[in-house]
Amino acid sequence: MPKITHILFDCDNTLVLSEELAFEACADIANEILEKNGIEQRYTGEQLIGDFVGQNFRGMMVSIQAKFNITLTPEELEAYVKEEENRVIAKLEAKAQPCVGVTEVLVRLFAEGKYGMAVVSSSALRRVKASIKKVDQDKFFPEDHIFSAATSLDKPTTKPDPAIYLHSLKVIGKEASECVAIEDSKSGALSAVRAGIPVIAYVGSYPTTEKQDEMAKTLLDLGAKVVMKNWSEWDDCIAQIEKMDSSL
Repeated sequence: MPKITHILFDCDNTLVLSEELAFEACADIANEILEKNGIEQRYTGEQLIGDFVGQNFRGMMVSIQAKFNITLTPEELEAYVKEEENRVIAKLEAKAQPCVGVTEVLVRLFAEGKYGMAVVSSSALRRVKASIKKVDQDKFFPEDHIFSAATSLDKPTTKPDPAIYLHSLKVIGKEASECVAIEDSKSGALSAVRAGIPVIAYVGSYPTTEKQDEMAKTLLDLGAKVVMKNWSEWDDCIAQIEKMDSSL
């Protein structure tokens, strides 16, 4: 088996604490759509996270249309997608913070140069770039190694579709077995697993120990290889992956 040469990072709540900020903006727009269609239910950002974490806004809108039996025209959908992107980016540029401990790991990985590094996200490219720039992580990732399921593909999609991981592998010229993905959500982990990439399940951004334990079990059941509760565990987690790899 080839050795691990590249680390593929999810962005939201893996590199940057962005999910809560983003879902605030998503909830505002989702509620506008529900109200416009005469539907009484309203979402908080927290409720949207519970239902749709790991999906991008376009994927959420598809799910909401199916759930409430409403139809947006392609033009309406595109307008809402653009509006959501603008509102989320404004929130991120004002408030985004890095996930605890990740920047220290990135600094060391970048200095060592042992692994190539890329970002593979469901979120729109403008949003991903705004997130990592706000927290001063953009310097660690080459411009052509930042990938978005919403933007980088000919046909926009969202995780758990593996398309964005397959696309990123093609662009960086690597096999799935030469990479490791770090993912915090069900849809993200499934996307990487379906692309054949070993997954480290990062659960440190979940708010309680109970939720972290619950997500750890869920992501392992979906095919993740190792659980990381804090970025301080990085060396041990990547060593476990490489040990598994060498034993195959």
